[in-house]
Amino acid sequence: MNPLKYNPASSATPKQDTLFRHGRSISTEGSMVVAAPREGLQAPFRDGREARSTSNANPAFGPRGSSLAQGPPPGSFSSDLKTMTIPRTLTPRTEQGPFFADYRPQDHERNSEQRQIELRDQISKETKIKIGSENLLEALTSKNAKQAKDQRTRVEAELGSSNRKIIELTSQLEEEIGRSKRPRTPPRNRLSAIYHGSPMKSPQGNEGSLQDENSAVEESESPTFALSEILQALENEGMRPDYYVERANRLVDLFKKYPSLKYDLAWPIFGLRVQTMLLSESREVVAAGYRVTRHAITDSRSLQTIRRLNTDELVMLSLVKESKANIEREQALKFVRAFLDVKGGIHEISNIVLRTIVAIAEHHEDRLRNISTLTLLELLVRCPSKVVDAGGMASLTQALLDGSYPGSESLASAILFLFDKPNDRLHLKSCHELDAAFTIFTDPIVVHSSEEKLKASASVIIALLQSWAGLYSVSNDGFAALKGLLLSLAYPSLLARDLILDIVNAVLQIKAPSWSSAFLAGRRLTTYGRVANLNKETSPSSTALMPEDEEEQRISLNEHYLALLLVVLIQSGLAHVLSKLIQEEAAESALRRKATLLHGEMLNLANRLLPQRYSASLQVLSQLVAPDDSRLANTSLYQISMTYQIDSVSRTLYRSQAASKHPFDAAVQSKQKSTSLVFHPTKQQVDYDMDELKFRAAVVETQVLGHANFLKWDWNLIEELIEGPLKNPKRLNEAITGTKFLKRLLGFYRPFKYRFSGALNTKLNQRYVRAGVSLMKILLLSNEGIAFLWDSKFLRQLGECMSQIDRTSGFFADEPLFSNWRTSSTLTGGYFSLLGALSSDPRGLQMFERWHMINISYHIIDLRDRDDLVELLLGNMDFTLDSHLRVMLSKALTASHKYIRIFSTNLLRKYAIQPPRSETGSQFPSSVCEWAIRLLVTQLYDPEVEVSEVAVQILEESCQWRSHLEYVVRCRPQLDHLNNIGAPLLLRFLSTSLGYQYLDRLDYITQEMDDWFLGRNNSYVTLVEAILSRGFSASQNDSSPSNSHEPSLLQKHPALPPHFYRELTRTNEGCDLLRDSGHFDKFVATIRDTWTEHEDQEAMTKLKGCLWAVGNIGSMELGASFLDDSDVVHWIVEIAEQSEVATLRGTAFFVLGLISRSLHGMEIITEHGWLTATDDYGRSIGYCLPSSLGVFFSISNHPRPADNVGARSRVKGKPSQPIADRDPIHARILDSVANTGNTVLTKKAAGELNALKTHHPEAFSSVELYRKVRDMLGRYRFHLPVRRFVLDLFNRSVIREVVLDEEESENESVHTERPMGSRPRLPLS
Repeated sequence: MNPLKYNPASSATPKQDTLFRHGRSISTEGSMVVAAPREGLQAPFRDGREARSTSNANPAFGPRGSSLAQGPPPGSFSSDLKTMTIPRTLTPRTEQGPFFADYRPQDHERNSEQRQIELRDQISKETKIKIGSENLLEALTSKNAKQAKDQRTRVEAELGSSNRKIIELTSQLEEEIGRSKRPRTPPRNRLSAIYHGSPMKSPQGNEGSLQDENSAVEESESPTFALSEILQALENEGMRPDYYVERANRLVDLFKKYPSLKYDLAWPIFGLRVQTMLLSESREVVAAGYRVTRHAITDSRSLQTIRRLNTDELVMLSLVKESKANIEREQALKFVRAFLDVKGGIHEISNIVLRTIVAIAEHHEDRLRNISTLTLLELLVRCPSKVVDAGGMASLTQALLDGSYPGSESLASAILFLFDKPNDRLHLKSCHELDAAFTIFTDPIVVHSSEEKLKASASVIIALLQSWAGLYSVSNDGFAALKGLLLSLAYPSLLARDLILDIVNAVLQIKAPSWSSAFLAGRRLTTYGRVANLNKETSPSSTALMPEDEEEQRISLNEHYLALLLVVLIQSGLAHVLSKLIQEEAAESALRRKATLLHGEMLNLANRLLPQRYSASLQVLSQLVAPDDSRLANTSLYQISMTYQIDSVSRTLYRSQAASKHPFDAAVQSKQKSTSLVFHPTKQQVDYDMDELKFRAAVVETQVLGHANFLKWDWNLIEELIEGPLKNPKRLNEAITGTKFLKRLLGFYRPFKYRFSGALNTKLNQRYVRAGVSLMKILLLSNEGIAFLWDSKFLRQLGECMSQIDRTSGFFADEPLFSNWRTSSTLTGGYFSLLGALSSDPRGLQMFERWHMINISYHIIDLRDRDDLVELLLGNMDFTLDSHLRVMLSKALTASHKYIRIFSTNLLRKYAIQPPRSETGSQFPSSVCEWAIRLLVTQLYDPEVEVSEVAVQILEESCQWRSHLEYVVRCRPQLDHLNNIGAPLLLRFLSTSLGYQYLDRLDYITQEMDDWFLGRNNSYVTLVEAILSRGFSASQNDSSPSNSHEPSLLQKHPALPPHFYRELTRTNEGCDLLRDSGHFDKFVATIRDTWTEHEDQEAMTKLKGCLWAVGNIGSMELGASFLDDSDVVHWIVEIAEQSEVATLRGTAFFVLGLISRSLHGMEIITEHGWLTATDDYGRSIGYCLPSSLGVFFSISNHPRPADNVGARSRVKGKPSQPIADRDPIHARILDSVANTGNTVLTKKAAGELNALKTHHPEAFSSVELYRKVRDMLGRYRFHLPVRRFVLDLFNRSVIREVVLDEEESENESVHTERPMGSRPRLPLS
């Protein structure tokens, strides 16, 4: 026996016993004991005289608002939906107090996630400092070098410090991420963790007898024995709260460590212990009881067993308590939320508990309001009738109107979920619930006073307009809500107007161009040199990557939806209100320019996406055409000015778009470019024939010959000379032999002079790298330049520096030039860019071999600790020539670790996706593309799936060219081991007869066809809907200005995933196979027979799958012939215009767009009255729109009146009867309780109940009366304070009697919901 053990006969805990012997006091009022880092609850030391009522007195423990442990057991949540680490006065606090064994307040014990967040914040801060320093350095270049010398030195020092800190912090972040992925060490034994860090105990005391006792339970005994011992310990009565809490924590730990243990619980014994804890007078013990019960849940049968313990009564009592009992309330709500994690558990949530949660969600000042609202949202999606019966729709609608719920978008999405199907729409009272988000902008008081409400409503409106259900909900009364929103631009409120313009930009997915901020600030468009050069810089990419076949164009469903949304906005008056705002002289200049920019974007989208019928009238700008009345001369001039401004914006947008947002438009623009744009010769072309005198003068102006300090050189002029006159061999020879210009310029790049190699790696200093790359290319153009470079010390010194990192060379240095720090913080890494320019020429490769750079590069590839150097080497080399560089790349692809293999595989994309030699814009011969394809096929067999996945993606992009596709097929890749990853590439093979024959020999086609027909069609539906959702959410989150020609456009408008039947109908062989299989006829039969389906979700998914299959078949010219043999297009149009399911209409809308991509399909759709959008050559771009929006958006909000009444009156069981009592006193009490639900009579009814409590206290000890009051609270709506007041009237003994003594009588009623009906008229006594 350990001598430190306390006397078990004493009621004091071991800690208290030690403190008493040392003469310490244990007053815990206002104090806080920090608990150890483990999950659990720990009770405070409290005076035994404290009593517990249904309302609960103020506890003598930790801070108010404390929550529970960090672990994620079933039903866990953060009460304010946020991660809080700093306690605040009026907001939810983190879990603190002596009863939390999980909380980690010490800095050295914070979890890994928190440390990663802090490191990322520090990296972000240092990055901002770095960017600011770079901008300041760029500004200092325009100043006098002498005056700015000291300032430049300080800025460069600060920049170097920031670079070093970023490197150090990045390294720490990588180490922390790696550390978080390692297996964690086992936790310390239980009791030592509970008392660890307590200010009332010395560190030595934490390692006493309690550890030995716990170790015996945890390690030496079996889990079953430990469970029985803990349950036996819970039988002891009269112990302090911390005794029960500590045992409950151990019991939870036992369930976590041995999950199967809870399946073998003896519920008669375990349930009695739980009931005893839940009836305790200590809030901490009750919270521990809820936590233990929550962790004991296994399935719906266990929930039924738990409910037989009358937990509904206890949960109701706990939830209505005041905020000072938050620990108990939180655990009670977690216990209820755990029901949601069990299959069928929703039906086990009683109406009385749900009514209480609704009351909490309606109470604005309650700390648990947000999580109660979230609980109602989850229930609304999974079981709408339960929430509607409990009156939860009113609270959710009010939360949406107030804007108080932080997740307003999810709130709107949950309500939209009900709007999709007609049966779910029955649960909506008017189907106008979501109009509340629009009415806020039409309220002059709110517009000028509540910024938060406006922003929350703006988020809701964006979410509405980016979903089919939301768009149909807005279409009520001819889009009256949307028209009211646009007309609200007339209110003279800057914030409201700005938000409305942001809403339109967001829903149309308009990404602000890079020059938008300067334009909004008032600068002229003609002053942007970068905008003028955008077309020159990006035009090659738009033509080089243009596929040879129109059928290969990416299909963007998001843009098809945007076309419809744009028509809705235009017909709702968008063009009119924008024109009015542009003409309004009293409006802010920035606001008018923003409206002008939006107007130009709208015209651009209309011209690109809409049929001519919708876009022709819009381009006229009728609102801005000046009238003929001479009295309005000033107005006419202003309107002409605004018209010119819009035209200027449109022209600038056209120039700044590298490749249009839709790839097919890029093809059209590239063909029109020669006729629509005037050719302007560049300055470099003009200066190519510069005479000798001008050239010498320009060389002198560069200051290269006059100053040794490179900071004084005119680098802009140097770059112009390199790109212009020096391309002339005569001028180049003169610069080499007649002046020291090139000698000094090349000397600047010599490593051992530490001028280029010592310059900081900043945005401004990258011009040195660009000039060096251009210089290497110029020198390789002539024999004089090659000889000059061959004899220079530049390459010799560079080879020596590279040998310093080659461990086999014999050269060593204390600080190599290519050290990790130098390559990241200085321009040393730019040497590889210069070497890359040399690697594109055979004579440059000879220079490599002369200075043994090839051998050194082989050894660099083998370095396992210098991934940065390997990336610099491989990423800058040119692999066009068949040389040792290709061998090095092959070695990196196969012999390096996974990260380098992925990086090297991505390098092959540039060579694999180039068009054939015969195509315009080709950069490489076909042999280079074939070499890259062969390496990519080899990467398909990489042991890491991530590498194979990258190779599949690149090969799929390469297969857009028929010649490349056929070469990939001839490589005969085997993709069986990749399963679904290789499926897109195999589908590409079906595009050609050669690929079809290859797959047919593998017996792939018939197996794949059966898989798609039997199930993959349904999976395709889920995939497409996920892509659509991701595309809209990405555009909503991305609101920062950027260049409109960035490659993220393909991610912004994700393409339609490949479909088997679409690829099959590309060839005649595939069409014959499809016709013989009869699958198309079965698809048509399914569409014809089930197009009116609106209840069975599985049937609707199958219908959508058939629609997508027919649409993909009809989008191909060969597949469009199948449409003639059936009337399937008629049925698809019927679905799009008459279906009762919003998402089903949307699917039919997209499918009609697919069919319109083929010429024959476009003709059929036109015959059915739909309009198709075409390009300037009359070819369909795959977007079609209904000729009448009124017909398309005519969806019934409610079914037939008879069905509506039947659904509205649907209740469980028999109709409810009025709640009455023969006893006159009980009848008066019931009548007063009923009146408390009336806001007008609440105060009077509360007074009557207090009087009855005083004169007839025995009535509130009646179990029968309590049950009737409880039934009343479960049927009707009562505010949370009213519920608390009514339940506090009853004695504590009534609750104990209901829970313990009347268990058997409650068993039958606990499973079935009590019937609910209209509010009864209770008789007055």
